[in-house]
Amino acid sequence: MKNLSFAAIAASAFVLTACATATGWTPTVDTYNDPNAARLNQDMQECQQLASQSSPAVKDTATGVAVGGLLGAAGGAAIGAVTGNPGAGAAIGAAAGGIGGGAMQGVQSDDRYKNAYRSCLRQRGHNVLN
Repeated sequence: MKNLSFAAIAASAFVLTACATATGWTPTVDTYNDPNAARLNQDMQECQQLASQSSPAVKDTATGVAVGGLLGAAGGAAIGAVTGNPGAGAAIGAAAGGIGGGAMQGVQSDDRYKNAYRSCLRQRGHNVLN
C-alpha cells in the first residue's frame, strides 16, 4: 500500500466515476403534440453542449479525489496512530477517501449534467420524460 501514489488514486477514481457525457446519455422526449418537434435534433445538440459546459465532470472529479484523499489521509493517520502505524493508516485512508470523494463528485456532476440537459430542452418547449 506504500507504493500507492496520488496518480493511481486519481486514475482509479476517474475509471470508477460514471459520467453521463461519457455514456452518451440523452433524455427521452415525447414529440406528440410538440410544436417544436422539427427543431428537436438541433435543440438536443445545443442543450447537450450547454449541459457539458455547465458541469465539468473531470474538474469536479479531480476536486473530489483531492479533497477525499486529504480527508482520508488525515483520518487514516489518526486511526493508524492508535494502532501504531500512522503512515500505513494515512495511505489506506488516502486511497479510500480519494476514490470515494472522486466517485461522489463524479455522480454529482453527472446529476448536474442531466438536470441541465433536461431543463434546457424543457425551456425550449419539449416534453422531457426522464
